[in-house]
Amino acid sequence: MVSVSLLGGCGAPDEQTQDSTPVQGETARDAIAGDVKVTLSVPRSSLAAREAVMVSVTLTNVSKDTVRLLKWHTAADGLKEDLFAVTVNGQKAEYNGRHYKWATPVASDFLRLAPGESVSHDVDLGAIYDLSVTGAYSIRYDSDGHHSDVGHEGLSQLRSDALALSIEGRPFVHPVADSTGVVTAQALSTSSCTGSRPAATVTTAFTTAQSMTNGAVTYLNGTIGPRFSTWFGTINTTNVNLIKTHYAAIKTAFDTKSVIVDCACSDSAYAYVYKNQPYRIYVCNAFWSAPMSGTDSKGGTLVHEMSHFTVVADTDDWAYGQSACKSLTSSNQTRARDNADSHEYFAENTPAQN
Repeated sequence: MVSVSLLGGCGAPDEQTQDSTPVQGETARDAIAGDVKVTLSVPRSSLAAREAVMVSVTLTNVSKDTVRLLKWHTAADGLKEDLFAVTVNGQKAEYNGRHYKWATPVASDFLRLAPGESVSHDVDLGAIYDLSVTGAYSIRYDSDGHHSDVGHEGLSQLRSDALALSIEGRPFVHPVADSTGVVTAQALSTSSCTGSRPAATVTTAFTTAQSMTNGAVTYLNGTIGPRFSTWFGTINTTNVNLIKTHYAAIKTAFDTKSVIVDCACSDSAYAYVYKNQPYRIYVCNAFWSAPMSGTDSKGGTLVHEMSHFTVVADTDDWAYGQSACKSLTSSNQTRARDNADSHEYFAENTPAQN
């Protein structure tokens, strides 16, 4: 067995409250650096193509208090963020997992650990990262490399030394999606949208997203002002042209591509996509309680997710929520212009800016 460990604590998106939550008579506080020991282990350091690259992630509470971590910053429910740094022969292996728009966490989103308690979860890295190249791999838990420090403060503490593995390449197989369901006149299809998750609501959200996108395109072709600088930073030709390109691609996708909205997701998030599987958007629990337009809306969520696709704008998730996104613009404009939530808030334009 090969293993490494690190000390650290998980933070949360900026929507998270800092109130303690009762757990079986105890109070669970948010974990901070030094509270949780994370150990990575693999069965052996050389793996053939037929062997899964299973990494065991063990979290141990080494503090004297009961602490809580957001599950989506761990492997408790499977890997739902790009939390590993994986390289082969010195080159980054592509992350092919889900890209979520997270909502305000609910109680079930937290993993709680009593003092001295350990939990372990196995992750099949081959189902999430592209391991098609044969070679010398370095695998390291490194949340800091994939998120802004804005809204993910504790994550920057979660980093390990690297595991050195020899892996024989294997083709990456994307998750198999359900077959397409109802098709509307808009080249929009829906899947599993029934009962309290009606296709009619998705259709209205789709139309709203188109309207938001058209508004963004119109604005970008006119006088540029605070609306742009709030979400994307310095107003100059290079930056404006980049964002113009993004919204032109988003508009083209909504107007001309065969978009599928899948309603089967039961996570507390708003939605997610696989970046390399256009144009299928999975909407989750928070989507259904969101307003149709305005901040963190149904229409805006579809804009957010559409921007993620590699063939559209190829955005990432560096910060969540308006406050964190505004701070990101101040701290790292390059990441702001690559941030999906920033694209959503620019399109929603609530409160309105010129």
